[in-house]
Amino acid sequence: MYFYEGNDISDLPVNLSVVWNGNFIIDNPQNIQAETGVFLLQRTYTSAQLCVKAVDCASRQIHVLSVAGACPKSDALCANTAQPTRAAGCMLAMATAAVRTQKLSRFVGACEYLKLFPETGPRQGGTRLTITGENLGLKFEDVHLGVRVGKVICIPIESEYISAEQIVCEIGEASPSKIQDAPVEVCVRDCSPNYKATAPKSFTFVTPTFSQVTPDRGPLSGGTWISIKGKHLNAGSDIAVTIGGQSCAFSGRNAGEIRCKTPPGQIPGDSAILIHINRAVLSSPDVTYSYTEDPTIQKIDPEWSINSGGTLLTITGTNLATIKDPKIRAKYGSTESRNNCTIHNDTTMVCYAPSIDNPDRSPPELGDRPDEIGFIMDNVQALLIINRTNFVYYPDPVFESLPSGMLELKPSSPLILKGRNLLPPASGNSRLNYTVLIGDTPCALTVSETQLLCESPNLTGQHKVTIKAGGFEFSPGTLQIYSDNLLTLPAIIGIGGGGGLLLLIIIIVLIAYKRKSRDADRTLKRLQLQMDNLESRVALECKEAFAELQTDIHELTNDLDGAGIPFLDYRTYAMRVLFPGIEDHPVLKEMEVQANVEKSLTLFGQLLNKKHFLLTFIRTLEAQRSFSMRDRGNVASLIMTALQGEMEYATGVLKQLLSDLIEKNLESKNHPKLLLRRTESVAEKMLTNWFTFLLYKFLKECAGEPLFMLYCAIKQQMEKGPIDAITGEARYSLSEDKLIRQQIDYKMLTLNCVNPENENAPEIPVKVLNCDTITQVKEKLLDAVYKGVPYSQRPKAGDMDLEWRQGRMARIILQDEDVTTKIDNDWKRLNTLAHYQVWLSTGFERDVTDGSSVALVPKQNSAYNISNSSTFTKSLSRYESMLRTASSPDSLRSRTPMITPDLESGTKLWHLVKNHDHMDQREGDRGSKMVSEIYLTRLLATKGTLQKFVDDLFETIFSTAHRGSALPLAIKYMFDFLDEQADKHQINDYDVRHTWKSNCLPLRFWVNVIKNPQFVFDIHKNSITDACLSVVAQTFMDSCSTSEHKLGKDSPSNKLLYAKDIPNYKSWVERYYADIAKMPAISDQDMSAYLAEQSRLHLSQFNSMSALHEIYSYITKYKDEILAALEKDEQARRQRLRSKLEQAIDTMALSS
Repeated sequence: MYFYEGNDISDLPVNLSVVWNGNFIIDNPQNIQAETGVFLLQRTYTSAQLCVKAVDCASRQIHVLSVAGACPKSDALCANTAQPTRAAGCMLAMATAAVRTQKLSRFVGACEYLKLFPETGPRQGGTRLTITGENLGLKFEDVHLGVRVGKVICIPIESEYISAEQIVCEIGEASPSKIQDAPVEVCVRDCSPNYKATAPKSFTFVTPTFSQVTPDRGPLSGGTWISIKGKHLNAGSDIAVTIGGQSCAFSGRNAGEIRCKTPPGQIPGDSAILIHINRAVLSSPDVTYSYTEDPTIQKIDPEWSINSGGTLLTITGTNLATIKDPKIRAKYGSTESRNNCTIHNDTTMVCYAPSIDNPDRSPPELGDRPDEIGFIMDNVQALLIINRTNFVYYPDPVFESLPSGMLELKPSSPLILKGRNLLPPASGNSRLNYTVLIGDTPCALTVSETQLLCESPNLTGQHKVTIKAGGFEFSPGTLQIYSDNLLTLPAIIGIGGGGGLLLLIIIIVLIAYKRKSRDADRTLKRLQLQMDNLESRVALECKEAFAELQTDIHELTNDLDGAGIPFLDYRTYAMRVLFPGIEDHPVLKEMEVQANVEKSLTLFGQLLNKKHFLLTFIRTLEAQRSFSMRDRGNVASLIMTALQGEMEYATGVLKQLLSDLIEKNLESKNHPKLLLRRTESVAEKMLTNWFTFLLYKFLKECAGEPLFMLYCAIKQQMEKGPIDAITGEARYSLSEDKLIRQQIDYKMLTLNCVNPENENAPEIPVKVLNCDTITQVKEKLLDAVYKGVPYSQRPKAGDMDLEWRQGRMARIILQDEDVTTKIDNDWKRLNTLAHYQVWLSTGFERDVTDGSSVALVPKQNSAYNISNSSTFTKSLSRYESMLRTASSPDSLRSRTPMITPDLESGTKLWHLVKNHDHMDQREGDRGSKMVSEIYLTRLLATKGTLQKFVDDLFETIFSTAHRGSALPLAIKYMFDFLDEQADKHQINDYDVRHTWKSNCLPLRFWVNVIKNPQFVFDIHKNSITDACLSVVAQTFMDSCSTSEHKLGKDSPSNKLLYAKDIPNYKSWVERYYADIAKMPAISDQDMSAYLAEQSRLHLSQFNSMSALHEIYSYITKYKDEILAALEKDEQARRQRLRSKLEQAIDTMALSS
């Protein structure tokens, strides 16, 4: 072996010889020398070119080949000892090349072991073909023109060439010939047979296509994994997919499928799919991907779960079916988890609540909201966190372990599992579903708040007890169930003897019973006959009520279609609500005052428009002991009338007062639900007045119609049956207190009433009852004659007389009381039509019968009205004969002395029943009555008749958009304010927030309107209508409550009457509040514009100077206290409010 130092030169001429077996030198006849750089072979090589490639120019040493190995080795310089593999091939190839080229550095060999990737590609070309093998040239120049795929040139890429090992070339475009498989040829330097190789596998030109995309739609936000099906989709070296021009994130592919994740879309609708495989662009007009609107979540039901999750939730939303693998997620402290959902349809899916099990934090017994709750729906970011839900997590149930871990039971004995938190205190009807397994067999369960009662299955032996609820699972221990022991012989004998004795006793009893049964049968038949009679009478009552139900609603609707609704004007409406019972209030009148008084009130009005003064004024008044509840309401109403033209300012003051009231309520440790329940402050009354001003338009356009329909329906239904004129009790009623509890015989009559405006006009038929008093008849006649005329614009019954007419000659004034009135002991009964039917039948050819003519005439005030009863009684017979011969109707009427006698001392009036004074009820009166409770069925009949009208009213009030009228801004604005206050004070209890809203609007405004429709309409409300409306109003209040009403046999009838309806109404209220919460918040600019418009519309409704004068009276009464409060307050001192008030007081004093 020879080596030369060559540190200073790059090439050395060296003698080349081949040494055989260490000492035999093969002849070198031509004295060939090789010029080469110094090289180092460091490992075993399997090809000649790889062997040459291992030359290390840095070593400047030449290692001459030895036959012992394919490549020489050096113990000093090689890291690994070369192993002689394929020695001869390496040696001989190198030797042959050296001899031929005389340059070792130019040594080459034949290409071998060619492998291709990919093996297919599109005809359009552009595929980068990777060829790996051996002897693929020492330099890029050796192969840069040497690769062909069939007849297509493949241009090598220098940057990706690896000497002797790898060629990467780009295939050109193939001709559209039928030949698909093309051989791959590689030439090194020249294409002589020794330096050319053909790959064992051909390259195939294909035409990729696609025909289907699954799924074919997804959300606009993208993120949906799709699968594109087709043929030859694994062809080529590069692939890109676009949807609507946006890149679809590639995941993988094979011959029949490409998977990628969709990008966000631009607009909903179909988008084209393009696939780029090298230079080929694939498209299919029949295959598109459709973007849909992103899914939304509207409701989660129920809105609660337990710590371990796993409970079933029903999710309502839109476009849910576009998501193939939705999940629900929750974060609580450091714990974040998710759970699976299943899509049912586009609007519904069910999810299993995720667990929030956290060793560092767990929800309290009253529940806690998770930090985050949301849904993973592809790339829809808006649903990752849903803030508008009130979803609450409650702690897992806690169960006691069985004693010693083992409990012994007999078959059919129940298993009692005790614990706590078994029923989460969630609102609504959803409950936690438990499963208790005895071994693998479930048992029938009864769940209470502290225990589970498990009816153990028919098993014996030892079994593990497992309790499951959602994702919660717990085993309290093992249950050992013993089989029943067989009875012993003594026991069998004892049981047999006892059974025989018992049988003997039974036979004796049966014989005795047989003897007694005859008497019992007779008694039973008698009782059965009485019960059958009673049942038939009750059935008749119900049948009559049902028949009336079918006709009354139709008649009422027809009557109302022709007549308008008599709404009060804004001024009258506001006065009746703000100052109930006061018809002629000073704020309605112009006030004539001296100049000094007017100047003083002007100064005072300027002070009231300073927020700090007004707040201090109200707070000071409320702090005074003598400032009564009536004063608080009066001041609140006067302030609102004075600020009618400044509604935006009044709203700001109201919000501050309510904020103060909430803080005061919380500081005094009162229950938060009591807020706004009673009118104990100026703020609460101002809130009522605020809604009164701002909801008038909503009443006229929307809620007023169903309220008026309900009033008319109640009035008409009550008048279908008898109504006691003294007690106000009626046959038909919603109120148990106003129900006649006995049988009243009556008959319906039709009277023909002469039109009082034109006696020549056709008579008006009016339905009345023969048991009606004369005043009741007059009211029904007035209702019919003046149908559609506001109550204030028509005559009153007390100003008119009822005149019965027979032909043109006989005319008699009928009255509630006259000399014909019947007196029984100390009871005097009011006259009815039935009374006159009997009385007139004794002296006239006809009495008051069906079809009789009557007229309403102005009340008579002749001398006959003051005659004494004895004179009338004595001349009664003569008077009757005179009636038959009188010739002038006018003279006849004037000679009808139907006078009212003086009331005898101690006499009491009655109409239909005397039960308003139970002490006077005689035992014999019960003989003509049924059991009074039977008549409670009439409550149900009346409720059924009025049900549609009650439902219409409640549905209108509890709808955010109804009858074409949008939700008033005032409601949304005030509800958002209450939510802000709850957030400010960290009140997360749903029930408290719900109660605040119920006390704010339904309790403070709607209940008042429902009970008093005369505040809104020009109508008259009698006592029975008032009682029925009170029942409806109470039902309305119960529907807004979150507490559950436990009903029993002693519960009030009005609560029992609507017990089944209230849960449905409650769901309306909850939906109404939820819908309002989802609505976009009202901007301050929009609210200011709305309040300014309301101020402008009603600016001159009240006399502000009169209102200021009324408010000033409280300044006079509490002058010292108010001045002292202004002096103590720092901000008041800065604004010099005390001196300004003193100036107004001094100016007022000048007038006196």
